[in-house]
Amino acid sequence: MKKVYKKNSGYAILELLFYIAIFVVLTLVLINVMLSMAKSFKETSLQTEWVQSGTIMERISREIRQAYDIGSISTSDIVLNTKDSNGNNKTVEFVLSGTDLQLLENGVLTGNLNTPNIAVGALNFTQITTTTGKAVKVLLTIKSKNDVFSRNQNFYDTIVLRGTYK
Repeated sequence: MKKVYKKNSGYAILELLFYIAIFVVLTLVLINVMLSMAKSFKETSLQTEWVQSGTIMERISREIRQAYDIGSISTSDIVLNTKDSNGNNKTVEFVLSGTDLQLLENGVLTGNLNTPNIAVGALNFTQITTTTGKAVKVLLTIKSKNDVFSRNQNFYDTIVLRGTYK
């Protein structure tokens, strides 16, 4: 009688290990790509918050430039004497309250200039008086509450009051 050998049609253990290894490598590459994308997105979001925070400095600069006099000034508070669109006297005040920069018009709080995810770390006003007019040097430091590295962004400007031109 003749022996009949059956051919085994299943996977060998080496083939199975090879396919598992390829699957693991591809999975690790995919996870790494996804983590990199998430990190890039978060960094882009932080940069966007900082750029948007530049509008705070623009608002302060515009109000100082339009003022004709400084009512009072301290390191973290300034009261500007200005006029509204109808020519009536008006006061504009910037106050650092905790980590929020508040805007008051005629003594009435109009709101915070910073968004809830932005903390104002420092606000410094320095008056400069010359024979030809007045100016204000402003330092604004902000920090995103979403930044795990707690980085600060500084904004500087020196603004001449338009009402003091001679």
